[in-house]
Amino acid sequence: MTGAPEGGFAEVNGASLYYDVAGNGEPLVLVHAGIADCRMWDGQFEAFAERYRIVRYDMRGCGRSEAPARAPFSHHDDLRGLLDFLDIERAVLVGCSIGARTIIDFALAHPERVLALVCPSLSGFESDEEPPGEWEELVAADEAGDLERVSELEVRIWVDGPYRSPDQVYRAVRDLVRETNLITLRNEPDLGEERPAQPPAVNRLAEIQAPTLVVAGDLDRPEVGLRADLLLRSIPRAQKVVINGTAHVPSMEKPREFNGVVLGFLSGVSGAG
Repeated sequence: MTGAPEGGFAEVNGASLYYDVAGNGEPLVLVHAGIADCRMWDGQFEAFAERYRIVRYDMRGCGRSEAPARAPFSHHDDLRGLLDFLDIERAVLVGCSIGARTIIDFALAHPERVLALVCPSLSGFESDEEPPGEWEELVAADEAGDLERVSELEVRIWVDGPYRSPDQVYRAVRDLVRETNLITLRNEPDLGEERPAQPPAVNRLAEIQAPTLVVAGDLDRPEVGLRADLLLRSIPRAQKVVINGTAHVPSMEKPREFNGVVLGFLSGVSGAG
């Protein structure tokens, strides 16, 4: 990694967003999943900083970021504000789950600012799938105020996935996601209403012209796989890679394979590496 990482807080749309920056080259911004914070990218930060000016940050209500109580917001507007704060005109955007939805919304709102997209584990699109088996217990725990139990159940749903038991997943990954998700759960009551992109991105995917890599874990929930296929069919310059042995957070469970896939994709994208 070229140079020591730099971090700080960016004042963006009334929120104070924590961020880290390292490396030189084209900017590459990492946007975490809703169950995580920017630490989910620990396995990518140094590796990507060898080639890029790498940025990761905590979305409002997550990690070390702070936000005004009950102020309406949109994550893609926050991303725009962070890029403006860091004087980044164009960037490669990598987003997981809600982070993937965020970068897609951003790409539709600001196509001229996107060099390429990498979307592991998209969430946020409507689905007709049955809820996970843990859902009723999760709702009961939430109503009882047992956020520790809620976080553990969400780890089971997303990190373990529907095909594995907890003892089949790296303990360090489960522990970190449970910890980071708990921070978000505790902040959630004070977070304002999220303003969805209008019109919805799901009906506009064909407008995205940036080269796009869709990364899927073969052990993720079925509806997530359907969303990955939707992106592949709908985005003109999309391609898809499946990483075996992982569910919703392939960058955490399979960092070397994930890094190789992403860096290989970007090496073939003009102006993105």
